[in-house]
Amino acid sequence: MATYLDRIGAWHREAASADRRDLAELAAQARAASPPRDFTGSLKAFAPKATGKAAIGLVAEIKRRSPSKGDIAPDLDPVEVARAYASGGASCLSVLTDGPHFGGSVEDLESARAAVGLPVLRKDFTVSAADVYDARLMGADAVLLIVALLDQEELTELHRIAGELDMACLVEVHDEAELERALEAGVELVGVNQRDLHSFEVDRERAKRVARHVPDGVVKIAESGVESAEDVAALADAGFDGVLVGEALLRSRDRRAAVAELLGRTVPCG
Repeated sequence: MATYLDRIGAWHREAASADRRDLAELAAQARAASPPRDFTGSLKAFAPKATGKAAIGLVAEIKRRSPSKGDIAPDLDPVEVARAYASGGASCLSVLTDGPHFGGSVEDLESARAAVGLPVLRKDFTVSAADVYDARLMGADAVLLIVALLDQEELTELHRIAGELDMACLVEVHDEAELERALEAGVELVGVNQRDLHSFEVDRERAKRVARHVPDGVVKIAESGVESAEDVAALADAGFDGVLVGEALLRSRDRRAAVAELLGRTVPCG
């Protein structure tokens, strides 16, 4: 049975195959764009070291809906949300740009990035070199590569192109076999998605289990099912450098406070 990722991936591959733009020209434009912000570095530099607690960064996500959850925040203002996240203590932003399935847009990413100084991940279904170049041209500092969506040659090549543009790649895996493929491609930033592709169920032990196989020096982010400060603390104790959270923040009445609370911090004044 095809998963939601299979169906969405097929849509994006069809769109990519219909793209008739000159790839060399697109690449030249991307290389001439302003330098990206340091996505990975921001994750590493997030919290005071004097607390004695395990420190962890937060990639706060902006999205209107998802195939598994339906509408989440259909009327959100990306500028307002980005500012709330930054004020609460987020390290980076993740912005959905997929329109048909998540209600996102290029304009959402451009607006959010212009509103704050945080690095921004283009959260989309990257299947071609043009997707990576487009991400840089819209201002993204990092791109998402989903191992389950790409063959090994594609994964390696898209990772290489992003590196040439000084962009980070969040390479998403769901299990140990996908992690092995990611490491073979030479990745430096791994995201472990705790949501099962078939059942949509979240396995909160998945991230901890896969993390045990991630070599030292590879930055680790846990994705999906992170809902509380207790979840975040447990993942920090398991060695994760960051968590990616969307729904729990977007459904909050006070997103600024929700970010701070997830990180176990005092809510900023003002």
